[in-house]
Amino acid sequence: MIIFGNKEADLKKNLEELKSSIKEYYPDADLASVEKAYNFATEKHKGQFRQSGEPYYLHPVEVATTLTKLKMDIPSITSALLHDIVEDTEVNFDEIQRDFGLEVRELVDGLTKLAKYNFKSTEEAQAENFRKMIMAMAKDIRVIIIKLADRLHNMRTLNHLPTDKQQRIAQETLDIYAPIAHRLGISWLKTELEDLSFMYMDSEGFADLVKKVQKQKTEKEKYIQEVIKVIQDRLSEFQIKAHVSGRLKNYFSISNKMKRRSLDFDQIYDLIAFRIIVEDVTSCYEVLGIIHSFWKPVPGRFKDYIAMPKPNNYQSLHTTVIGPYGERVEIQIRTPEMHKIAEYGIAAHWLYKEGHMPDDDAEKFTWLRSLLETETDVKDSNEFMDSVKMDFFSNEVYVFTPTGEVKELPVGSTPIDFAYSIHTNLGNTCVGAKVNDLIVPLKSTLKSGDIVEIITSKTQNPKKDWLKYVKTSKARNKIRVYLRTIENERSRTLGQEMLERELKKIGLSFQTLNKEGKISEVASTFKYKNLEELLIGIGYGKVTPKEVARAIAPDLKSEEKEEKASIFREIVQKAAKSVRSSRNIVKVSGADDLLIRFAKCCTPVQGEPIVGFITRGRGITIHRKNCSKLIEMDDNRIIDVDWDKSSTARQITRIRIETADTSGLLAKMSKIFAENGANVVAADIKTNESNRAVCVFDISIQDIGQLNKIMSNLKKTPGIFNVSRMGLSENDEI
Repeated sequence: MIIFGNKEADLKKNLEELKSSIKEYYPDADLASVEKAYNFATEKHKGQFRQSGEPYYLHPVEVATTLTKLKMDIPSITSALLHDIVEDTEVNFDEIQRDFGLEVRELVDGLTKLAKYNFKSTEEAQAENFRKMIMAMAKDIRVIIIKLADRLHNMRTLNHLPTDKQQRIAQETLDIYAPIAHRLGISWLKTELEDLSFMYMDSEGFADLVKKVQKQKTEKEKYIQEVIKVIQDRLSEFQIKAHVSGRLKNYFSISNKMKRRSLDFDQIYDLIAFRIIVEDVTSCYEVLGIIHSFWKPVPGRFKDYIAMPKPNNYQSLHTTVIGPYGERVEIQIRTPEMHKIAEYGIAAHWLYKEGHMPDDDAEKFTWLRSLLETETDVKDSNEFMDSVKMDFFSNEVYVFTPTGEVKELPVGSTPIDFAYSIHTNLGNTCVGAKVNDLIVPLKSTLKSGDIVEIITSKTQNPKKDWLKYVKTSKARNKIRVYLRTIENERSRTLGQEMLERELKKIGLSFQTLNKEGKISEVASTFKYKNLEELLIGIGYGKVTPKEVARAIAPDLKSEEKEEKASIFREIVQKAAKSVRSSRNIVKVSGADDLLIRFAKCCTPVQGEPIVGFITRGRGITIHRKNCSKLIEMDDNRIIDVDWDKSSTARQITRIRIETADTSGLLAKMSKIFAENGANVVAADIKTNESNRAVCVFDISIQDIGQLNKIMSNLKKTPGIFNVSRMGLSENDEI
């Protein structure tokens, strides 16, 4: 960590340390641009300070220093020093290009937030900035590597921010940046980001786990040395040279395993992982055989990532054996080159000076290209962010084409996902699949090692039901694009027919007006870009043909009776006393007395982002913006709605709590509900065979802040393993 005291001396010292770090791996580097950028950044950030009180310029210097650990090129380090310049000072991109060149300008541009745009919400701003960064990353991977170094230093200094910001940034790091570090294969960076996020997301749980691990540390370190000696002695008998090391697993992975398997800390037996590094691939397999000859392997726990590397180029043999004293021991076996790639990922072998990814590496990072496809297919930034997170978070299965090509897919993927991973047209026309030569339904789940062959038909088209069981964002987005295109065409045809009839009533011809361009002229009046969009809007009921006709010929009147203001109103307008409370909570712009219902699949609570979905004859259903059901819905029927912040109405939501089956916990939970002003409307408590209790509560609350506080307090309670929200069933009354 850089320390500051005497400013002038520190500036010189920090620069020399940075240059020295670069020279260690790049002796012939021309450091003129690094020195120039260093001086430029310290000058432009003069007078700016971080929350810690440190001069702001130390932050870009720390980011650049982290990049030297990854052995990054000169343009990357130069850009790291300048990455906040445009955002936080008066410097613009043209000045960056003039002084440092186009390459650095483009990297800095990819790292700069869209601060000058007007966004509706913080969430929209975050999503759009994320979209911009991901697109820059897909074009030049260095953008995200610099951003990861930036995020790492921000996480290391997060203690100076308020608690709510700490948790928001930590959650974002866990959702986005740690998975990206994993995808890039930079394991040490992923591990540190995960542990730092864990520390701020659940400070009490983190501290408790650290205490438990430290309590066993001396004993475990002794065990590590004992196992290392056994392995080294046995390998020396076969004249195999190897470097053997052992380490305790990181806190986040231990905590994750405890939650995933519903285990207490004392039930986790594989806290230690060992690594054996040998000279070549042949030795890797030889060592595996030797290990299995004196320690019994655990069935199903062997993975050969040498023959079948992970998409991020990671290669190793993994095995779990029953080691000394009956403890499970995880062992990784790899070569020095494999180890280098495992630690530094794509940064270990990227040809930066060439400005592009080598062909053999580009093939292995196909997920980067898929990001560009996702960006093209998905226009909403929040939806794009969800798509990327879905793909990054998923564990993988590896399946084969009939020709032996390996395809990586998320766990739970179906033949439809497989078809779309090969080509959009193959996905659109698939009618069936053969898995290992057996015909299976399209919604079947694929397993690693399956050989998949897709059966197609020219008459087949994507079905809406497919959205219920596809797992990849590519498949989901391509299906939605097709369905949206078909629905738009139907609505355009319907809209034209409706407008033709309306114009005929007042003695006008649609064809004549269209040739004269008069219909296109009024499209902008209704906020549509062109005639096609206007006709689609009429077909969907968002604007009436009468309104369009009046705009075209304001002086002419129809002989027909006056219709209601819009088909949209005709669809959703109701005067039902039973929905007064819903109307009082939610506002729909430009409409009153609408039938409004809350979706039972996601039970939105006042204060969280929401959207409305128009259902003909049933009014508007209010969903949370991140509701999974929205992916199956037509975008054109989604409308903007807002909470009425003046409302004091209460809502019912359902939460699920998994706890230890011990006395006193129910009283503690009841106390938390009472102290936070929530009323328990219904409760269902059951125990299972693993000595766990599953408690489902329907609680009456006022807003999302109250719910978040309740859930946070529950998560901190000893004996409670998991707290989550649930949807209501269709039979529930709310």
